Amino acid sequence: MKRLMFLPMLLVILVLAACGDGEAPIQEPSQEIEVTMMNTEEEEIGSATLAETDNGLTIALEAEGLEPGMHGIHIHNAGMCEGPDFESAGDHYNPTDAAHGFDHEDGPHAGDLENIEVADDGTVSTELNTESVSILEENLDNTLLTDEGTALIIHSGEDDYQTQPSGDAGTPVACGVISEPK
Repeated sequence: MKRLMFLPMLLVILVLAACGDGEAPIQEPSQEIEVTMMNTEEEEIGSATLAETDNGLTIALEAEGLEPGMHGIHIHNAGMCEGPDFESAGDHYNPTDAAHGFDHEDGPHAGDLENIEVADDGTVSTELNTESVSILEENLDNTLLTDEGTALIIHSGEDDYQTQPSGDAGTPVACGVISEPK
């Protein structure tokens, strides 16, 4: 008799499971890295979350205390953010020896990203996507987990996507270590 009571319940569960809403499941990142963004005075101004997905790398950036307007943002080839100029982060991440910029016929660098726009109140909340880099170690050609490490830098001006070697984007105003030197 007890078995007969479970049959209707089992049938209801199976019917409900089969009547899903038909939407694809949300794609979960396979790996994430949290990056703390610091200004030139070594004060924390925000963060970036780098997430590896089937569609490449997503960078979710949240920051404050920046000058309003357009700013270049790049991945640099050394995992150090020593202020006040962040020169310790080196040049743009460029494992393929490409030219700088999306508009250059021999570009872009793997570390070139789309410009960001900072609101009038000095904040930015945006998501960038790139297929040029990865945070998976097995992606040897474009991993950001290199022996030298890598850093994310926001510049004072807008990247023109062509001027060599860095898009005439101005001085670095914020930096965050993605991966430290090994």
